[in-house]
Amino acid sequence: MGRIQILTNLLDQWIPNPQPSLSFTSPYTLLIATVLSARCRDKTVEQVTPLLFQYASTPTQMAALSEEEISQIIHPCGYFRTKAKAIKALSKMLCERFNGDVPASFEELETLPGVGHKTASVVLGHAFGIPTFPVDTHVQRLAFKWGLSKKHDVKHIEQDLK
Repeated sequence: MGRIQILTNLLDQWIPNPQPSLSFTSPYTLLIATVLSARCRDKTVEQVTPLLFQYASTPTQMAALSEEEISQIIHPCGYFRTKAKAIKALSKMLCERFNGDVPASFEELETLPGVGHKTASVVLGHAFGIPTFPVDTHVQRLAFKWGLSKKHDVKHIEQDLK
């Protein structure tokens, strides 16, 4: 049995039905929670998002809030000013360009402020059921350690792992 098959069997055994660690009720709430999760523990995001979504759980509602209002709510997540600016801008863009809907493609998601390839992968995989392979720093580190990729670019690592 090869190394990849051994790793696959172990992962299937340890995590038989992987679920997202972020709670969400729509593609939009997952998108916002994933943006907030950058350089922040999911536990903190899970504490912040209920209050945030009480105020605004749709792009239209979020776009109506000021960056300062968003910043105050998401402050525990760190990088709150940058994230608030991105959340407001991406919400506005969703309203203007996508009729208030979260797009279901890498190309369109990655045009949104604050949305990179990993965030797009998470949203596509969990909100839309599209097979993806989100690569974060932990996955990248293990891919190198286990000899599954020698690349430094996230998209190449993702391709190697797929």
